[in-house]
Amino acid sequence: MGTPLFSGCSSFSWKCYQQQLSPSCTFPHSSPENGVSRPKSVPTSTGNGLVDKEKEDSWGILSRRSLLISGISLSSSSSVFGFPGEGLAVVKQGLLAGRIPGLSEPDEQGWSTYRRPDDKSGGHGVGWSPIIPYSFKVPQGWEEVPVSIADLGGTEIDLRFANSKQGRLFVIVAPVLRFADNLGDDATIQKIGPPEKVINAFGPEAIGENVEGKVLSMKTAEYDGRMYYQYELEPPHALITATAAGNRLYLFSVTGSGLQWKRHYEDLKKIAESFRVV
Repeated sequence: MGTPLFSGCSSFSWKCYQQQLSPSCTFPHSSPENGVSRPKSVPTSTGNGLVDKEKEDSWGILSRRSLLISGISLSSSSSVFGFPGEGLAVVKQGLLAGRIPGLSEPDEQGWSTYRRPDDKSGGHGVGWSPIIPYSFKVPQGWEEVPVSIADLGGTEIDLRFANSKQGRLFVIVAPVLRFADNLGDDATIQKIGPPEKVINAFGPEAIGENVEGKVLSMKTAEYDGRMYYQYELEPPHALITATAAGNRLYLFSVTGSGLQWKRHYEDLKKIAESFRVV
């Protein structure tokens, strides 16, 4: 069903890509080897004021140690993530990362629209420039689920939503430089490849296995001048929407169990087809 976009990574593993980018990336730890000193115990005395002096010395050592550790944390963040001289930006990203409200009040049909907040960071490390916001609709009962760095999608999973009775969804936002270095900062899904090639490349990341023989349907749709590829896979049950904007590829996947699929297919399909990059 087409040739994968990458020949170097057979399953297009996110981790494979990350290791290629920075195979020796390490983080500093507080230890005697990297210059972080530990306070030494000193004999105490209760009769000549040495106890008070000891307390002052201990607090001084701890304060200097805290400042040293803070300095290591800030400097390592700016160098490891490729932002030299932008320590404050890294701190701001850390504070904003995580669950930020973006869900509207329900409409007359009970559906809410989620729009990625403009000030939301890239979660735990996605990308190097502002992410163009995206939106989608969900019925009542769907809630945002915290994203973990242990996710198989790594740092490129930007968002998760779920409803225990109906299903779940996630959004992957990946830099287009992962696929080619000539797509520029105004990429389109058509430039990345035709529908068949895109699903062969990214399907395994969405369902955790090869997609050969599992694609029930694929179609294209255009909204506000932007092209979207839409797929239905089975098994496992999944509705996937792919598009590109700026210098990133967006992958929106809606999944559910067999029972959820049978009971809520129409709603799950409506969710999948509602995805837009703003």
